Amino acid sequence: MAYWLLKTEPGTYSWGDLVREKETRWDGVRNPTALQHIRAMQPGDTCVIYHSGDERQAVGLATVSTPPYADPEAGDPRWAVVDVKAERPVEPPVGLGTLKANPLFAESPLVRISRLSVVPLTEAQFRAIARQPGLFG
Repeated sequence: MAYWLLKTEPGTYSWGDLVREKETRWDGVRNPTALQHIRAMQPGDTCVIYHSGDERQAVGLATVSTPPYADPEAGDPRWAVVDVKAERPVEPPVGLGTLKANPLFAESPLVRISRLSVVPLTEAQFRAIARQPGLFG
């Protein structure tokens, strides 16, 4: 199983939208590196949903429910998508400042490449965000 962080503008598509819909196609990714990450996702992988923009915080957990497939609305087979299913909120949400202060994230693309919309996470990074005991102060 792999761990991912998926960024979204809450005004465009929020954690609340995913919770209401229960499952959605994660589309709109066009950056080549982010698309490589989408293509590496597998059913059962866990995702952190992260509100970008003014919020800048991890707000929920989701599970990848399909293998990657070509975006049926994009008209370009290079643009891949996966479906994700809402699992549970991150309570309380974890802000970017808190993540930057944690040494686990020092080399993470989350803090080094701020524009990247799909970011791989290590298991330790995921557990820190998900508030697992012993890994987050």
